[in-house]
Amino acid sequence: MLPEFRNEPLTDFSDEANVIAFRDALERVKSMIGRTYPLIIGDERIELDDTFPSVNPARPDEVLAYFANGTAEHVDKAVKVATQAFETWKYTPAEERARYLLRAAAEMRRRKHEFSAMMVLEVGKSWAEADADTAEAIDFLEYYARLMMKLTRSSDLLTPYPPEQLSLEYIPLGVGAIIPPWNFPNAIVTGMTSAALVAGNAVVLKPAEQSPWVAYHMCELFWECGIPAGVLNYLTGPGEVVGAAMVEHPKTRFVSFTGSREVGVQIYEKAAKVQPGQIWLKRAVLEMGGKDAVLVDETADLAAAAQGIVASAFGFQGQKCSAGSRAILVADVYDHVTEQVLELTRKLTVGATDAGPDVYMGPVIDQDAVNKIMYYIEIGSAEGELLLGGHLIETDTNGYFIEPTVFGNVPGDARIAQEEIFGPVLALIRAENFDHALEIANSTEYGLTGAVYSRDRRRLERARREFHVGNLYFNRKCTGALVGVHPFGGFNMSGTDSKAGGPDYLLLFTQAKSVAERL
Repeated sequence: MLPEFRNEPLTDFSDEANVIAFRDALERVKSMIGRTYPLIIGDERIELDDTFPSVNPARPDEVLAYFANGTAEHVDKAVKVATQAFETWKYTPAEERARYLLRAAAEMRRRKHEFSAMMVLEVGKSWAEADADTAEAIDFLEYYARLMMKLTRSSDLLTPYPPEQLSLEYIPLGVGAIIPPWNFPNAIVTGMTSAALVAGNAVVLKPAEQSPWVAYHMCELFWECGIPAGVLNYLTGPGEVVGAAMVEHPKTRFVSFTGSREVGVQIYEKAAKVQPGQIWLKRAVLEMGGKDAVLVDETADLAAAAQGIVASAFGFQGQKCSAGSRAILVADVYDHVTEQVLELTRKLTVGATDAGPDVYMGPVIDQDAVNKIMYYIEIGSAEGELLLGGHLIETDTNGYFIEPTVFGNVPGDARIAQEEIFGPVLALIRAENFDHALEIANSTEYGLTGAVYSRDRRRLERARREFHVGNLYFNRKCTGALVGVHPFGGFNMSGTDSKAGGPDYLLLFTQAKSVAERL
């Protein structure tokens, strides 16, 4: 019997023993630098001469590893192998499938700092952000294993009908295309992949080009614990080639994607088209962007609100779909909260995150991100008042560092208040009153997360009804959803509201079969 699910504890880096252990893990991971990784299709390791590098964004000349540039032909092969493997895997008992997740969780927990250290190097996460990412990955494995076993008891929910013996079974869909993002390169890739697997599907996984290193080692946990060949296939390569072929393949039964609005909409459109030989309507599970707001009224604890705003805006350089990139402040407290936000932001440290746990912000992910963020900073300079930051930080390593940037007096309909920037840029918006603030909060095409700081119960209850987001938080920051505690997913152009880490998530990877036998 499994113990009740509990979230994985975070590491306390004020304890010197934990700092030493993490530094040791960093050294072990650095000793792995320079390897070349293959495609994994079934039980075959496919090494290609055509490769691409995964680099350290703090030191872009530092290549961490090389990965194969897969092709559409590799996708076709992987889907065929997965289709064959599915014929057996779908009949594997749910409890047995769940044990693969539990074994992977145990091994990831044992090597927790190594997985976190990979993210410090590959995507520039701070120690605390990387540690939370790995803890979330472990949570997904533990939570979905238990959730699948609960689904096997779904027949108990049916209304008894004495003339018949009844059953309700959630059966798998088929072969799934799993396309995760780079910004949570352990947690999200693990959650998306493990949910599909434990539900009985076979998987073709294509990690983001910026973060294939962590994803490979996550898959390795499953391969090493004996998951049948072909159930979990690993492909790398350009999204427009490999990802597109996965989405459009007639034997792909579902697509699970987390990433940008632009790519998500393309996938939604392509997945909806029935290909020659396709005998189903593909299911699309999409988590896209956000333009999330932290709303503060005059009754709030203003010090706590300022801290929540800064943490929401600048954690992991603002590279989260849940990042609080807008702070909507009622006029009576606008100046005071702005002053506190600026004071806290000035204290943030920026640098290469492998230096130690005291570095709060690392680099943004790549040159494309730099170009996009700086473009929006230029736009913001014309739309609002640049209060802090706004510049690249020059280093000897040519790392992708951008100052935490704050714009004040930004109109609610400005581009930097409406469009997702995905970087360390915060727009402060002055609202006339709470009514106006709530109107501004709901004015974007997104609906992922939001936060309200207020001591007024009537206003909180009104926000509960009217603030149209999938994850709403009162008197706390708008980032940091916990598996099993805050089911995660958003409305409108934030995606299909998949509610990852929630009790209904596995239903997205299954189909319900009702059987009645007349007695």
